Amino acid sequence: MKRTILTAALLTSALALAGCGQVEVADAGAGTPAPGTADATTAAAESGEITVVDDQDREVTIDGPVERAVVTLSYNNEFVEAIGAGDRVVGVDRGTVNRVPYLGFGEEEIVGESIGELNYEAIVALDPDVAIIPRNGVWQEAADQLEDFGIPVVVVTSWDIEVFDETIEILGTVFGEPEGAQAVKDFHEEIVTEVASRVEGTEPVPVYWETDQPYITALPGSGFDQVITGAGGTNVFGDIEGGDAQHEITIDPAAVVERDPAVIVHEMPPSAEPYGQDEVAEIVAGIPARPGWAGITAVQDGEVYVTNGWATSGLSKAIATAYLASWLHPEEFADLDPAEYLERWATEFQGVTDYPGAEAYVAAGASQ
Repeated sequence: MKRTILTAALLTSALALAGCGQVEVADAGAGTPAPGTADATTAAAESGEITVVDDQDREVTIDGPVERAVVTLSYNNEFVEAIGAGDRVVGVDRGTVNRVPYLGFGEEEIVGESIGELNYEAIVALDPDVAIIPRNGVWQEAADQLEDFGIPVVVVTSWDIEVFDETIEILGTVFGEPEGAQAVKDFHEEIVTEVASRVEGTEPVPVYWETDQPYITALPGSGFDQVITGAGGTNVFGDIEGGDAQHEITIDPAAVVERDPAVIVHEMPPSAEPYGQDEVAEIVAGIPARPGWAGITAVQDGEVYVTNGWATSGLSKAIATAYLASWLHPEEFADLDPAEYLERWATEFQGVTDYPGAEAYVAAGASQ
């Protein structure tokens, strides 16, 4: 049975790694592909040790090839599927089962009710080669609990825009799928480059972005704030710092009225299974009906959008950036439909065979 070794001898003999996502192939010698190359990544994954530096700057060595993995967080599982390694996932959290049912996981694969509540006996029973946990999950506890069983923990946080490239590289290395990882990176780059070129030189448009609960908004430092600025907008609460660990904060409803956004976006929790039309319509109608909000420019102009987070937070929020940019700058995006990006992500990278169409995930309100 393959087991991970992470010893002082290995650490002292390893090359110094300066940042996240770096890769080392153990025992590289004459005729061995150079460390850090795609060939080296594949060779290591097929036979021998794989060393990565995860997004907590932890050097972790895995005894490859990785054939069985526990992966928590739906976004992490989306990326594993996208690079072509979804068939090697044997255990997930309940959130993954609920949010991305098309991956085919059921009760028997659940190893925790959430990323913050894992069942270590269930993980050990699955005999995985590695456990992948996001940094906002209980990775420290998991690393301690699983160490005696030789199961390494790699911290990967696929919702974080800032470390997208490193995240994909780590996953590509762990699973020996460098080509699949590169394909995901290329698709992401295609979107963000196209959006950036079209919004360049445009006048920033004020945006209020609301997460799944009313009046909780994104501050600088959050992924949603980066979506706003990347789409050629300005966050109406961009002058506030702090918030919770996600850089989100509850605001006074009257403050939204005072700051008068031109566009309002409310993102529902991610679910590949579309929400019911009545449920979405209730939110679309409810936002303009909030006390005092009828006079907000976004409400007056019908620029109120309700989205499903599976669509707009997928691919490290690149698709959200494309959607928002098209709403903020319709002339510049007249010949580009973000729905095409969403369909490609669903069908080409997620393997969805019964894709219901973008209209099932994005809704807009009418003007007052």
